[in-house]
Amino acid sequence: MELHDIWFVAIAVLWIGYFFLEGFDFGVGVLTRLLARDRTEKRVLINTIGPVWDGNEVWLLTAGGATFAAFPDWYATLFSGFYLPLLAILVCLIVRGVAFEYRAKRPEESWQRNWERAIFWTSLVPAFLWGVAFANIVRGVPIDAEKEYVGTLFDLLNPYALLGGLVTLTLFTFHGAVFTALKTVGDIRLRARRLALTLGLVTAALAAGFLGWTQVSRGDAGSLVAMGIAVVALLAALVAVKAGREGWSFAFSGVTIAAAVAMLFLTLFPNVMPSSLDPEWSLTVSNASSSPYTLKIMTWCGAIATPLVMLYQGWTYWVFRKRIGTQHIADAAH
Repeated sequence: MELHDIWFVAIAVLWIGYFFLEGFDFGVGVLTRLLARDRTEKRVLINTIGPVWDGNEVWLLTAGGATFAAFPDWYATLFSGFYLPLLAILVCLIVRGVAFEYRAKRPEESWQRNWERAIFWTSLVPAFLWGVAFANIVRGVPIDAEKEYVGTLFDLLNPYALLGGLVTLTLFTFHGAVFTALKTVGDIRLRARRLALTLGLVTAALAAGFLGWTQVSRGDAGSLVAMGIAVVALLAALVAVKAGREGWSFAFSGVTIAAAVAMLFLTLFPNVMPSSLDPEWSLTVSNASSSPYTLKIMTWCGAIATPLVMLYQGWTYWVFRKRIGTQHIADAAH
């Protein structure tokens, strides 16, 4: 295996980590409107992800930086062709971070209510758009012989990509509901568990269609195995949440995300962005990569820094591992 293959795998792992971690806090953000009944319960939901949401976004920054350094042509074509969707995601992530920090800065109900609406929409929109983006990458987009995207925004809004967006939205919301059940106590925990069952069934129906479509159109034996793991893990997550075993359910929903993302990257390899105009114009791990020397330096840096980051983030989750409920929310004070 050459270095550009290793970095393709590394980038896939970074995206798996991002969707596993950011997926549940996107889901919790959506649940602030679907699950919470009052302001106190919204504060409970926000507090479950308050200590970790910004750390989860480190995986996105690392994935983007690794793509820029290891596969500059992939990065350039992706960000020019998907400019508007990625800009929308970036704006949402900025507003979302501001909303978490500023929501409690003033006591007025209208001020806090507006920021809570922002948290909902800036969680929902990226959860949907990430699925649209990755579905288009797997499906193939109009790329010419000069490695430039020559399509329009409407080329990205095809049925396959829109289905992919619905899958990520429902899967992340299900993942967030399981996480909420894992991190809370009392009535909100029970309602999160019931909602997770409903969301899980909807997710299973949508995911079966999307993953089956992907396997039939571009899959191989490896992607079929990953698809099987994703399906079994999702069913196991539903069984576990039904039995009240939120820890196991959260683990299985995470495996579902990991296997589904792995399946997409397996169907993609050795391409990084297939061309729908001519397969010869597709960007691959070899024609889109940096020089071997650059990849070698990156490999050494990544081998040293990655374990440290993972240890620190794991420690953060351990420190904030306890459950919370409405009884732990102090009276509102400015």
